Amino acid sequence: MRIFITFLVSLGMALSGLAQSKLSKAEKAVLAGLDAQYEQYADIAHQIWNYAELGYQEEQSSQLLQKTLTDAGFSVDAGVAGIPTAFVATYGSGEPVVGLLAEFDALPGMSQAAVPERQIKEEGQSGHACGHHLFGTGSVAAAIAVKGWLEETKTAGTIRLYGTPAEEGGAGKVYMVREGLFDDVDAVLHWHPGSQNSASARSSLANKSAKFRFYGNSAHAAAAPDKGRSGLDGIEAMNMMVNMMREHVTAESRIHYVITKGGDAPNIVPGFAESFYYVRHPEMQEVRDMFERVVKAAEGAALGTGTRMEYEVIHGIYNVLPNETLSEIMYQNLQTVGGVSYDEEEKAFAEQIQQTYDSDATLASANQVQPYTVSNRGTGGSTDVGDVSWMAPTAGMSSATWVPGTYAHSWQAVAAGGTSIGHKGMIVASKTLSLTAIDIFQQPEVTKIAREELMQKRGDDFAYNSLLGDREPPLDYRK
Repeated sequence: MRIFITFLVSLGMALSGLAQSKLSKAEKAVLAGLDAQYEQYADIAHQIWNYAELGYQEEQSSQLLQKTLTDAGFSVDAGVAGIPTAFVATYGSGEPVVGLLAEFDALPGMSQAAVPERQIKEEGQSGHACGHHLFGTGSVAAAIAVKGWLEETKTAGTIRLYGTPAEEGGAGKVYMVREGLFDDVDAVLHWHPGSQNSASARSSLANKSAKFRFYGNSAHAAAAPDKGRSGLDGIEAMNMMVNMMREHVTAESRIHYVITKGGDAPNIVPGFAESFYYVRHPEMQEVRDMFERVVKAAEGAALGTGTRMEYEVIHGIYNVLPNETLSEIMYQNLQTVGGVSYDEEEKAFAEQIQQTYDSDATLASANQVQPYTVSNRGTGGSTDVGDVSWMAPTAGMSSATWVPGTYAHSWQAVAAGGTSIGHKGMIVASKTLSLTAIDIFQQPEVTKIAREELMQKRGDDFAYNSLLGDREPPLDYRK
């Protein structure tokens, strides 16, 4: 078995080398340049890994990426769409306009050292369990590499890097879409950390969330219970009705919630209580309709418990509209770049971390590229890339920044993301994004085909209306 795995890894490297031999001298220089700057970008990513800043609070992370781009000759427009940590960096002029997405927010309560066992760095602190420190840095690296290629080849066109905060529940990109920042983009490219290398055309789940707040009257729970009206009763009544509703929604629907505030002491009738709901489905209209049913359940719960209910929409995001035209180009470039090869130290780290979870994934898969597939109906999670993909042709990929078999939002993802395993996977993504952008600049007619595909998929009567309405960015949602 080990001999066979070694053969597969060697074959993958050989095929990647053959594909790279067909690249132009300027394209080879782009890949060589990214290899030469590996340590620089690894250091930037690790700084952001250490910052581990939550959504809309990514001041240091955003500033570091902006400075990196400014120093490289980009013009940077900071604080866009009413978000202090959002920015747009631009180089070049004219068409085509190619956009790259860059995320950089962390997750709460995911502090972890860069070691292959559970070891909290700082109790209660955040961590990059979704690898956005790599995402942001890798995209910046690609943008700078493409800029160099545009200069070297004297090619017309615009490369634009979007610094997009608060992907984790804050829907930062939605506000940027709503502001019209993607209206003139011909193609958008993005990537995401993962445990394998893939560039398939995949959708995601649309998602809408809200905090439901119930206001009643506090009273002594034993001496004067008749004077009280419990906000917690409102929450529990709402939860019961929504859970009964699950029987009468489509099988692909997902509804989940937590009680964020349930009271302070058992002997006090809770005068206030709050729950946080997510509603998901592969189709955004289904999410709209299902969310309204959840609101009706909350209204009924308030009526039945003698409380008053208010709700605040926190975020709402579309399902991703995959663009096969661009995805096929990105897949070919990922095959050209190839996957991640471990040295002996990385292999030992990976073998140890794999012992902490159940998985059939082999370490050799980090060096392989997964077969290309098309899935126009979303499963799994949600992303605010969805809204972008309805406004501009969009393609994405993942690279093996985590040990094979690792799942997102885990301490194992944080640990690997703080090591050279994560950094190597990041450079795979940077190279793939760079080559894909270069292909688009060299063949601008591709953007017309991609736009036609987008228009056909979204329909003639499509008009963009964000799922989160006209609310302002929830800059304090993580505070």
